[in-house]
Amino acid sequence: MDSYFECKIKIVKPNIIAVINQKGGVGKTTTVINLAASLSILGLNNLVIDLDPQGNATTGFGKSNNDEEKNIYNLLIKKIKFDQGLQKTNIKNLDIFGSNVNLSGLEVETANDENRAFILKKILEDNSKIINNYDNIFIDCPPSLSLLTIMALVSANEILVPLQTEFFALEGITQLVKTIDRIKVNLNPSLSIRGILLTMFDKRNKLSSQVDKEARNFFKKQVYESVIPRNVRLSEAPSHGQPCVIYDNNCSGSKAYKKLAEEFIAQSNNVGSAA
Repeated sequence: MDSYFECKIKIVKPNIIAVINQKGGVGKTTTVINLAASLSILGLNNLVIDLDPQGNATTGFGKSNNDEEKNIYNLLIKKIKFDQGLQKTNIKNLDIFGSNVNLSGLEVETANDENRAFILKKILEDNSKIINNYDNIFIDCPPSLSLLTIMALVSANEILVPLQTEFFALEGITQLVKTIDRIKVNLNPSLSIRGILLTMFDKRNKLSSQVDKEARNFFKKQVYESVIPRNVRLSEAPSHGQPCVIYDNNCSGSKAYKKLAEEFIAQSNNVGSAA
């Protein structure tokens, strides 16, 4: 009985979470970096896949986005194997597959491949022995609904949407939800929204509170209780190649992401209990 139970545990797939918003500057990459780091500090094994050609998640962990060998582009064009591109970060339990500017040309290079939306999904499936060592895989998507974003949505089973508490934010997310629904119908029926995270919250600004209220009225329990405030330290940390939860553990931004990590784990436990 014990050996059977152990076998069942080993084949459980990790959560593959696409962190997405088609609008830039909403705290998407900041969320990937600090949520993954916070979960790793709490003892979970995490992998970040930087699928944004800008490579900000890569540099945010102190890695170079000019690495010509170890990058996700080379993996997608089958120039390297999965284990050849993985990089350890300075945080225990946290690895990264870095990005490279060459990734921006992938859409043109694969124009004749009718199955190109499934390239990343197949790679992850073919390397299940490696990826099953992780509890969570976070995919940092580019700020657009491009091929790279579609590849992420096809590969993921869950979506996390950072939503800035600013004007027009809800209008943009409504369009995003429609895109997600189309992906579910045509390419990935198991895709679901794990949560919506309110970011750049300024308690002095009435608009922030208004967006908070409207988001919770519309999306109900899909909106995390944790809210990420506007915080200078969150903006400073990437230039030091560190997550903010390492750079300044006690600032308001770090405290918010640590709270989010605890909420994220509780969410996973609730899903596991229901199953």
